[in-house]
Order: sequence, then C-alpha cells, then structure tokens
Amino acid sequence: MKFYIVDDDISVIRILSNIIEKNNSFEVIGNAVNGEIAFHEIMIMKPDIVLVDLLMPIMDGNILVKNLKEIFPQLPIIMISQVMDNQLRSESYEAGIEFFITKPINKIEVEKIITKVAKQIELNNTLSNIKKIFQTTDNQSKDQNIQYVSKIKNILGTLGMLGEKGTSDIIEITLTLLEKNISFSDYNFASSENKLGDSAQIVKQRMRRAIKSGLTNIATLGVQDYSNDIFHMYGGILFDFSNVKAEMDFIHGKNSNGGKVSLNKFFEGLIYICQTE
Repeated sequence: MKFYIVDDDISVIRILSNIIEKNNSFEVIGNAVNGEIAFHEIMIMKPDIVLVDLLMPIMDGNILVKNLKEIFPQLPIIMISQVMDNQLRSESYEAGIEFFITKPINKIEVEKIITKVAKQIELNNTLSNIKKIFQTTDNQSKDQNIQYVSKIKNILGTLGMLGEKGTSDIIEITLTLLEKNISFSDYNFASSENKLGDSAQIVKQRMRRAIKSGLTNIATLGVQDYSNDIFHMYGGILFDFSNVKAEMDFIHGKNSNGGKVSLNKFFEGLIYICQTE
C-alpha cells in the first residue's frame, strides 16, 4: 500500500512516515510541503492513500483534495490538522476526505485509521476483481448462447421448421436446458410461463405442431432419396426411426396414420447436436 504525505511541517511528515512504515505492507513513496507540488507529484506517482494537512501555503488541503478528487474520485484521502473549527472540517468532508486525524499526532489513532482505510481498499479491489470475473463469465455465456442459437436455427432451418409458431419456444427452452444442464423432463414450465407467454399445455401443442412439420419434412427426404445425408443425420437423432418410417408410409399412402412426435426425443437430440457439433 503506497502512501503520499502533504504537510508544511517536515517534522510531521517524518513522524507520519515512521508510523506508516512500521507496517511492512506500507510504504511512503513521496511527500511535499505545499499542495501545488503535491498535486503534480501525486498525478505522476499515483499513491493508494494520501494524507493531507488542512492549512498550507500556496494551496490549502481542501483545494488540493477537490483537485485530486476530480481526477481520482476513488482515491482515499485522510486530512490532518489541529484546526477544530467545525465549518472547516465539514468543508473537508464535502471535498471528499475519508477521515480526519487531529494534531498533535497520536500514534494509535494514525495506525488505526490508515489500517482501516487500507483494508477498505483491499476489500474494494477484491470486489472489483470478483465483478470482473462475473462479467467475463457473463460475456462468455452470452457468446456461447449466440453460438447455440445459430446451431439450433441451422438445424430447424434444415428441417424446414423455422416458419412454424413453436420455433421460438423450442429455441428458448433448448437454451435453458443447455444453460442449466438438465433434460427436457426436468424443465419447469411453470417458472417459464411469463417468458414463453402461455401455459405449458399451449406451448407443448405449439412445439408438437412445429416438430411434426419437421418429421414430415425429414420423412419426405427419405422417400425421395433414402441415402440422403440429412435424412440419416437427423432422422434417428431427433425422431424415433419407427415414427419416421410410419410418416414415410403415410406419405406413400401405405398407412392411414403418420408418425408421432416425442418432445423428449427431439430435445434430447437437439441438445446432443448442439454440444457435439
């Protein structure tokens, strides 16, 4: 923790330096006897904590504090003075100081205050680092979601499902399953009604109609060309093959009923493709 001391009394600077540097984690990196010199040096040295005398020649402590706070709003500044005037002290706090140390210097008071300020800086730095980690994680999560949405839309587009009403529900639920690492059977429809806009029953009906459209399209590909790559790639992963075969027979007119849709199977396959491709 780096300190800078500003006081027009060199003996006070010496006393404060001795108190501060008794702590091996603290270092006084500079000092000045007036505010103007201090301002320019602090700009260059960028200390962690500044101790400032209130009454000084050329530039007093309150003006120095205001000038520093305009550039370094988070810089902790401790005021030192024998002045007991409440108005002046109030102006110091308004300028932006953290604490007021009264002269003559009391060793215990100084140690207590600088340690308290140092711990607060460490805490703020820790919280800032944690925030950065979460922001990074959040950005990575957003990037991952963008990739997932692109994959899902590509799959649904290949199946000819993008124009169906249930497509947005499928995308939203798939992203939730991927994010929470859960299966479709564990999905809580009750907690997502506000997001999806309708009851679980209506959402499931929408998705079944959309997936049925995909089943019909994949079966049609199989009827036209049984060796079609898309037919073999998605037919067995997103649908039960028995239902694909039933849909193909329906298209051929061999069966009065087409294949059935399994939401579990479809989402299980969709998640598998997103995580492996």
